[in-house]
Amino acid sequence: MCGIFGTVNNRANNFNSAMEKLEHRGPDGRGEWSSDDNRVYLGHRRLSIIDPEGGKQPLSNEDETIWITFNGCIYNYVELAQSLKERGHRFKTNSDTEVIIHAYEEYGEQCVNYFIGMFAFAIWDSKKQKLFCARDRLGIKPFYYSIVEDNFIFASEIKAILATGIVERKEDAESIHQYLVFQTIANDKTLFKNVKKLLPGHYMVLDKEANILEHKKYWDVEFNIDYSRSEEDFLEELNDLLHDAVKIRLRSDVPLGAHLSGGLDSSTVVSLASQYNRTGQPLKTFTGAFSEGEQFDETKYARIVAEKCQTNYMEVYPNEMDFIESLSKIAYFMDEPSAGPGVFPQYMVSKLAADNVKVALGGQGGDEIFGGYTRYLVGYLEECLKGAIYEKNSDLASIIPNLPALKQYVPMLKYFWAEGLFESEDKRYFRLMDRSGGIQNLYSTDVFKNNQTIFSEFQKVFNGSNSDSFLNKMLYFDLKVHLPALLHVEDRTSMAVGLESRVPLLDHRIVDLVAKIPPSIKFKNGEPKYLFKQTIKNIIPEEVLNRKDKMGFPVPLQKWYRNNVGDYVKEILLDKKAKERGIFNIKELEMKINNENDFGRAIWGALSLELWFKTHIDQ
Repeated sequence: MCGIFGTVNNRANNFNSAMEKLEHRGPDGRGEWSSDDNRVYLGHRRLSIIDPEGGKQPLSNEDETIWITFNGCIYNYVELAQSLKERGHRFKTNSDTEVIIHAYEEYGEQCVNYFIGMFAFAIWDSKKQKLFCARDRLGIKPFYYSIVEDNFIFASEIKAILATGIVERKEDAESIHQYLVFQTIANDKTLFKNVKKLLPGHYMVLDKEANILEHKKYWDVEFNIDYSRSEEDFLEELNDLLHDAVKIRLRSDVPLGAHLSGGLDSSTVVSLASQYNRTGQPLKTFTGAFSEGEQFDETKYARIVAEKCQTNYMEVYPNEMDFIESLSKIAYFMDEPSAGPGVFPQYMVSKLAADNVKVALGGQGGDEIFGGYTRYLVGYLEECLKGAIYEKNSDLASIIPNLPALKQYVPMLKYFWAEGLFESEDKRYFRLMDRSGGIQNLYSTDVFKNNQTIFSEFQKVFNGSNSDSFLNKMLYFDLKVHLPALLHVEDRTSMAVGLESRVPLLDHRIVDLVAKIPPSIKFKNGEPKYLFKQTIKNIIPEEVLNRKDKMGFPVPLQKWYRNNVGDYVKEILLDKKAKERGIFNIKELEMKINNENDFGRAIWGALSLELWFKTHIDQ
């Protein structure tokens, strides 16, 4: 896990400041390489995990005609190395980085299809005079780039690109609109004008003049439903994949632990990791909670799992002063505004983990793969109602036992069904995902002027799969848009403290398998995560398996807001610079801040956006 940076056709050589911006990602070492004509530069900041001595980067092949800078981990590197050695390749290290080099030599650009792991890398091929850049299938590792005139610049974090001084620090108005609607961005743009991200499952090829020769999607979620297999068949294969996904992610030459929230996903990962732990020491697990009440504390369930698995269990209880002291730091590390305040406790738990290990496994991705969000049930319920009314196929009767899960979502149901009932699927899910309701009056009229453009971007993704199932379309959108936003938080909160985060549930083999499973099996009777629960019922404690109070790491900002946090928010949002920015409707914003008893989504969105401006634009 590291930080990468590089350029093509940039002779300015002002790379030191860019490399310094990535030091937190790689505190164990710094490496640089330039081509003979200085047209290509590759930089690397290293967090040494596998082959600490031999895996220094940038790394080359035997004759130094191919060079790589790489961030991530290839978990099947042992098997790939053996296969490549049998094909005549000679290795000088035991690192997964060198496996990528030889795989590229053997398979060319198709090498990405052989990797099980998370990765963002750039390879300079001096024989072909081409730069090959690739990002992993789900977007676990980041890859940003900018093309200004004939300069191509890439990095793990946007701040490194900006540090070159070549790219202007300027906001992108359309992306700000998207952020306020989705709390993320649904295409390859960022909030910075002229900075883009290489999308998950894509690679690109450039020549030494910084011309893009090819930009290709090499992987996608394919819903090629297999109706020939039984539920038991799928359960057996999924169980095998879950075991293997965790097992190979325990490969490490440094201390390793796991996040443990007490939910289904992290409990599964911890249970399997404990089973395959061969270190001779108990697995270290890390849990976060708040002391403001049971609704902010899942440690009861985390402790049950920790006791069953006999882990070395550790907790952290952040408070409101931690929040105030950390938020500006988090804004710096994030590069872009975060979707919700959960970024704060995730950062605090990562700090706890980094004090004890260098690698931590987590349960990210389970909801998006297996259908864990309540909104899937809301959308599915409407489709069942529609089918029953129009005498089409409907599972309405079968989902009734699972409808009590919607009790606490009645206000959301009222809003969702207030208009547009039974409209097209894309319009209905857009309404479920649109976070701009109730906040538009807090911003200037210019911010929300392109609503149709935003919906068009949404449609491209939502209708972009090969499935006609409403559930699969919802899952597809979340895997392509919502999940990368969560992984952005996962990457930045861990890398900020020099911690490698691994997410076994996002093994692409699991995603490929679940995509083949009929919706009637994986979301049986409208039960969220039905298939996953059936698979893990003998893996995790019954109390966790059957719990009904899923939390999602809520932060007690409502309570803190009445104390010091309220003053902090006013200081940020109502200062002279914020008022002059032209983004906010200051009169409405001031009224909201002063009159709102609860710290709601509206204030968080404004706070996160203003901190982004102050940290990354106002320089």
